Amino acid sequence: MVAKISTGSSMFGALAYNQNKVDEEQGKVLFAHRMLQSEDGNFSIGECMRSFEMQMPSHINTAKPILHISLNPHPDDRLTDEQLATIAQEYMEKLGYGNQPYIAYKHEDIDRHHVHIVGLRVDENGKPLSDKFEHRRSKQITRELEQKYGLHPAERQQRGERPELKKVDYATGDVKHQIGNAVKAACYGYHFQSFGEYKALLATYNICAEEVKGEANGKPYQGITYCATNDKGEKLGNPIKSSRIGKSVGYEAIERRMLKSGEVIKAKHLKEITRHKVAAVMKTARNRPELERELKAKGVDVLFRQNDSGHIYGVTFIDHETRTVMNGSRLGKEFSANVFNDAFALQSDNTNRQERAFTPKELHEPSPQLSDGGISSAFGLFTGGNSEEDNKPLPQKKKKKRRSKRIN
Repeated sequence: MVAKISTGSSMFGALAYNQNKVDEEQGKVLFAHRMLQSEDGNFSIGECMRSFEMQMPSHINTAKPILHISLNPHPDDRLTDEQLATIAQEYMEKLGYGNQPYIAYKHEDIDRHHVHIVGLRVDENGKPLSDKFEHRRSKQITRELEQKYGLHPAERQQRGERPELKKVDYATGDVKHQIGNAVKAACYGYHFQSFGEYKALLATYNICAEEVKGEANGKPYQGITYCATNDKGEKLGNPIKSSRIGKSVGYEAIERRMLKSGEVIKAKHLKEITRHKVAAVMKTARNRPELERELKAKGVDVLFRQNDSGHIYGVTFIDHETRTVMNGSRLGKEFSANVFNDAFALQSDNTNRQERAFTPKELHEPSPQLSDGGISSAFGLFTGGNSEEDNKPLPQKKKKKRRSKRIN
């Protein structure tokens, strides 16, 4: 089990985040500790705010009096609500917040159900409770709870920060739930900068995403629908509106995610990392299956989009290590669909004409230098020939004009 501890200044923000899960039927209140409860037994944001305000000192000696903790069991741990509540309460007591007011929520928006806890981290005098070595103590507590309740160690898995992504299996039923889990994990687990890249990512998990535009009551609207597919990309069943899954995967949320992804990709130089992997494979792979296989070994899936005649008009790279999705043209013109289409077509033509596969010696003679702007040259290895750049005629030397002797 992995615990994430964060602090903040907005109680409303922390409560609203969790209440949104409850409103969308993707979460529930597990229990509340030292909190007022309404007559109908529900915990609205208003009731929770009043409860916390009653117990919050008028003078606070910290800018971040709000505590927000998430407890994340291993995906293989299937715990009941009672077990989750017991573990959450024991964790809070061991960490030193056992006497504080707090409320625990269970989130069910992804296949791995987990717990969020919102509470106060200040005492009755407004002083923050000691957080000395808090993260170190938290890890020790989670290890103890794993051993006590026979849970799977989840720390190693969390380091990868990879959400659960599974192919949708239409035959098993509960398609809406399957699609919901997958699109949320994909949307917030990967970086993409266009709807086409997002759509390509989902296609690998048997989901078709489509933009919907129209007009209702004289007002234009934009939305997204999701539909299950088989391994061939053929749609199965009826499309599901994003609103039925949640605002977090709706049109506006996806737009925000695309903008954020662009910032992250630029700041962490993720494009350059994927570019380097693809370029290296393009330099050595001898055919399309080998290209796909070697990229997969580097943690990169490549998706080619072809028309009925077999012409490749699109290519997308999904780097599962950097969690980045990028069209070939975004990596650079040397990685565009046309480069692959021409290379594969020429390779097929040469193979049919020569009736044999290329040998490593042929593929590496001559050996072009791999550099930015020279990937198409390296990809010429697929055909055993040179690149377009190499095929350009050499500039001819200008002939010197012979001067005629003047006769005086």
